[in-house]
Amino acid sequence: MRYFLLLFLVLGAFSLTAQKVVITGYAPDYIGQEMKVYRIKDYLSDQVALISSATVEEDSTFTVSFFSEEIEKVMLKCENNRSHMYIEPGAKYNVYFPERNKYEPKLPSGNVVEMTFYDMDSTDINYKILRFQRWYDYFVGGTYHLRNDKENVEFAAYLDTFKTNVHNYYLPDTSENSFYLKTYIRYSIAGLDNINTIAERGPYEKYDFYLKKYPVCYNNDVYMDYLTSFYEKTIPRLSKTTNEKFYSGVIQSSPTLIFNALGLEYTLTNPKIRELVMIQSLAEAYYSNEYPKTNIETILDSLSQNCLFEAHEDIAKNVLDRLTDLVPGGKAPNFVLHQDESSPKTLTDYKGKHLYIQFLDPRIESNMRELEIMKDMHERYKDYVQFLTVYPKYEDTPESSLEALKTLPWDAFEIDRDHTILERYQIVNFAQFVLIDANGNVVASPAPKPTPDGEYDTIDRTFYYLKQQMDQGN
Repeated sequence: MRYFLLLFLVLGAFSLTAQKVVITGYAPDYIGQEMKVYRIKDYLSDQVALISSATVEEDSTFTVSFFSEEIEKVMLKCENNRSHMYIEPGAKYNVYFPERNKYEPKLPSGNVVEMTFYDMDSTDINYKILRFQRWYDYFVGGTYHLRNDKENVEFAAYLDTFKTNVHNYYLPDTSENSFYLKTYIRYSIAGLDNINTIAERGPYEKYDFYLKKYPVCYNNDVYMDYLTSFYEKTIPRLSKTTNEKFYSGVIQSSPTLIFNALGLEYTLTNPKIRELVMIQSLAEAYYSNEYPKTNIETILDSLSQNCLFEAHEDIAKNVLDRLTDLVPGGKAPNFVLHQDESSPKTLTDYKGKHLYIQFLDPRIESNMRELEIMKDMHERYKDYVQFLTVYPKYEDTPESSLEALKTLPWDAFEIDRDHTILERYQIVNFAQFVLIDANGNVVASPAPKPTPDGEYDTIDRTFYYLKQQMDQGN
């Protein structure tokens, strides 16, 4: 009885904070495909997490649902196309998810499409943001050219009038989503203050006016865009003394020394902002040759477990994951693959030799043609490199492709379209390849393909030099 009561209390507490969000929609160009919804973990790492998915039915409809505790921006993705929307806890949405604009080039990372909302209430956060955005775009489109005029007095005057009109219009809004909306508006306009005008504020004034006294809004993309842009490349702009203290803190792997050093900068007197900027600056320093990467990894790992502000622990962890995920020389993510009654295979089963993983779409003819080239490579390099083919399961996969995949002289696994290996290896397009060394470390991701790329490079060259090196070693 005690355990039942505890479970009831836990579920009751959850239901008071998180509410169900339902998105129904139409996607006639994606019948049979998986519509996925991703939550943005944070706006410093830009990592996302899959929170819901559903198959687009034959009548082109889909329904996805998930729980949310606050207003947030989510991403809808189908095949390789994506769109964003804001959601409110407990809300229901009806949308149309279109095909890629045929006049835009097809991008390997996927194309952004513009969703249409049906029957959207005027009190919804999407409606309010879209309405403000239309006003904002109209202002910028009609006045932006004036910024180049001598002293641009006219633009500054128009900007002041725009700010006043927006403030007066939205001041009476006291609805539940007004704080999120007004934050969005405030920092959209703050971006206009970065335009060089005679009335432009200096960095200290911008800090006082936009950041110092206001709460950190982790879930508001426009606020976070402003903050990360404001503090971008902070380290090179520090005084010589502060820069040296920052460097010393990295060398000693001490978050405390770094935090205290950054406190010497006026625009970092707010401790919450300072800790967040410390994480951002460490990420920027990671790509520099001036700081040891292992020390930065140690510092971020420490911060992921012990920050002054709890919200920053997850951010530090996400940033560390982003920096070390699939980085050449970094440890390759583990996976578990199994098919039919066969024993599961993990990354450990492929250690001892280099591993070349092919992620393909069996419905795409060009993907399948690469298999013939790989068979020849496998024959020549099988003593030096292991091959592995991974492909999603589709109802419309041609039988000829399935038969070809079953007869490969190396392991091939059919997986569900939401298998974790696709997310862990950041597979955004097919065909995509990853090369891992004998110790389980990433060599290249994405790795060269069997067919020539734009620079006429193929994986064959890599295999050839690997063979030479190993033969000489023996």
